[in-house]
Amino acid sequence: MTPLALTLGDPAGIGPEIIFKAWNQLRAAGPAFVVVGDFQALASASGSGTHLVRRVTTPKQGAEVFGQALPVIDIPLRSPVVAGQPSSAAAPAIIRWIETGVGLALSGAVSGLVTAPIAKAPLYEAGFQFPGHTEFLGELTASANYQGARGPIMMLAVEGLRTTLVTVHEPLSKVGALLSVDKIVNAGVVTAQALRSDFGIDAPRIAVAGFNPHAGEGGSIGREDVEIIVPAVAALRELGVDANGPTPADSLFHEAARAKFDAVVCMYHDQALIPVKMLDFWGGVNLTLGLPIIRTSPDHGTAFDIAGRGLARPDSLIAAIRMAHEIAARRI
Repeated sequence: MTPLALTLGDPAGIGPEIIFKAWNQLRAAGPAFVVVGDFQALASASGSGTHLVRRVTTPKQGAEVFGQALPVIDIPLRSPVVAGQPSSAAAPAIIRWIETGVGLALSGAVSGLVTAPIAKAPLYEAGFQFPGHTEFLGELTASANYQGARGPIMMLAVEGLRTTLVTVHEPLSKVGALLSVDKIVNAGVVTAQALRSDFGIDAPRIAVAGFNPHAGEGGSIGREDVEIIVPAVAALRELGVDANGPTPADSLFHEAARAKFDAVVCMYHDQALIPVKMLDFWGGVNLTLGLPIIRTSPDHGTAFDIAGRGLARPDSLIAAIRMAHEIAARRI
């Protein structure tokens, strides 16, 4: 199998450190990956200069040297960065790394894309027009041929729980107005599609979380559940998706409830992320569904407060690398 591509993310964050640590743990058995990013930033993070980091020009070369050194397709920063001090000056390189990684995945030169964390504020200062990675990846792959329901839809996954989101980085005050039958149906269809193709679940079962407390109690605590979610679930069932809900979110995530479904479609960010992080804070994986490429990411941010201090744990990144590899193997 071809290697994965791994984009560096914000070089002032923990990305360089966790990438090197992940490589150090995976170098013997894989999965192999090639980093798209700044060679010097990774050499500095290695603590051993350039000895264990090597420039390559193709993913194939990267796979060949993976056991001996961390392979990097070097797209240099315009100026050095300081760990823990994000700067908009790095934004053009960060964006180019992502674009290059997507291009490699679309061309088939790599089997999938894993992205280290980015910080939104420095990118916004440089004119970045997207809410985050997920939406940018959707735009970069919009014109590519793809058979299936289209995303991007965000999924968070740990052992025993998968959640997907109808809305992502939106203020709670706006979420109700942003919900629609079409959005919920699309999230449900994309989720069911991914459970089959990427997780090997032939007959996926999907729970749909309510929006209001007690799923609205028949409309007495908000009308969104009755007027939007109920018809969306009915539409999903008409499309052949085994969907049930709206179910009160406070009764969805205990062990017995989780045994009854394969994924939960959630209405907003914290509804989906809190239970995942409670189950496995260090090992969560962020996936983007409904794209013509495989994309995973660690389920955490740039952690500027500990960047450059040797404290960052690579667990989530390693889980993301392994999950991307497993999905790629299923799609062959």
